[in-house]
Formats: sequence, structure tokens, C-alpha cells
Amino acid sequence: MIASAVIGVLTGLDDYLYAYGVKRLPVSTSSLIIATQLAFTAIFAFLLVRQKFTSYNINAVVLLTIGASVLALHTSSDRPSGESKSVYFAGFFMTLGASALYGFVLPLIELSYKKAKQEITYSLVMEFQTVMCFFATLFCTVGMLINKDFKAIPREAIEFGLEETRYYTILVFSAIFWQAFFLGAIGVIFCASSLLSGIIIAVLLPVIEVLAFFFYKESFTTEKGVSLALCSWGFVSYFYGEITHSKKARRQIPDQEAEMPQILNP
Repeated sequence: MIASAVIGVLTGLDDYLYAYGVKRLPVSTSSLIIATQLAFTAIFAFLLVRQKFTSYNINAVVLLTIGASVLALHTSSDRPSGESKSVYFAGFFMTLGASALYGFVLPLIELSYKKAKQEITYSLVMEFQTVMCFFATLFCTVGMLINKDFKAIPREAIEFGLEETRYYTILVFSAIFWQAFFLGAIGVIFCASSLLSGIIIAVLLPVIEVLAFFFYKESFTTEKGVSLALCSWGFVSYFYGEITHSKKARRQIPDQEAEMPQILNP
């Protein structure tokens, strides 16, 4: 379980980068940047586990990457008022770093499954998840102790606009939902591949964009609209390719069964 411990530490570092970036960027912008995770996942999946690609997969990755990159052309358009460019760009690149790091973590988990000396079962996946999250939590806890963040929690709870009790309720449920997220991510890798796990994570993008517009009243600029359109096109391309591949595979099975008697009885 040394591999799961190392991946846990990397996940803890990724959580720090993600938290820092999200704090300094609008929700819709950070979610679009995180969409580049799919491109990083595809690259590392090819390098680490020799992931096979189709034209649809490549098209989806390219569209998602370009869609997220559009934001970099006009980064000042959604910079929060009163925030300096240096702080904004720090948040931008740390969010991009978090995307790249998690794009590396997903194929690394798949590689760990492939290199395992025992059969990968559901119980082993749960054990992997437990060790990984323990070390990720340990990494984050040490960072919070050094930065004295635990002392800031009561103050944040008091200043929270929706009452102190709801602040702690949100913290608890956020922890639960993130655990479910990580378990689902490595579960998809167990059942399919790291690339599919990255695709499913990226599917959240349109949902986040819409929710950020309605609940946080964030501006929906032209750049975000173009980015969202390209990302949505990428999703459609990927799933269309998967459906086409599945139909071809189903058609090949009867053909192979029909040829078997001829092979057995020439």
C-alpha cells in the first residue's frame, strides 16, 4: 500500500492547490480551468498505461483543452474587484496546477492497479481509498497546523452569512461528498479506465457553470460562453464515439459466433 500512500500525499497537495485557486477565482472560471484536467489525464494515461485513443477521444480532448484555454485570453474580464493581478494570476495558475496534478493522479491509480501483485477486488479498492484519503488528510492537516488555520475556523463560522450552525453543517457534508467523489473516481478506474473517470469528472462543467450563474450571480461573459460551447461539444464527441464503438463491438460478436462452426468444421 506504499503506492496508495504516495498517491494520498499527491492528492493532499492537489487539494491545497485547488482550494487556493478556487478562493481567488469565480466558481465558473475555476471550473472551466479544471476542465483542462481531461487533457492532462489523457496525456498521462497514454504515457503511464498506454491508453488507446480513437479520433473521437482525441477530438474531445482537444476541444476541452481549447475551451478552457479561451479564458486565458481575457483573464482580467472576471477578476474580482479589489484583487490584484498577481493574486488573480496566482489563483489561475495554481488551479491549472491542481488540474494537471490530478490528471496525473488518475492514471497513476490505474497503473497501481495494473502493477498490483494480487487480484483487484472491491475490498481492495476500498482499502486503497482508505489509505489514500488518510494520507491526503494527514498532509492537509499538517499544512493547516503550520498555517494556524484551525484557529480561523471559529472566526469564519461567526462571520458566515448563513449562521454558525449551517457553517459547520456545510463542512461536514462537504467532507462526506468529497469522500464519495474520490471513491467514485477510483471506482470508475477499477471498472473501466482513468480516461473515463476524467471524462465523467469533466461532465460536471456545464452544471457548475449554470449553478454559478443562478446562485452566485456571476457574470456570464462571451469568453465563458465560447468555452462552455467548446467543452460541451467535446463531451458530445466523446460519448458519440463510445456509443459508435459499442455498436460496432455488438455487431462483431454475432459475426464471430457465425464463423466459429466454419473454423471447427472446415
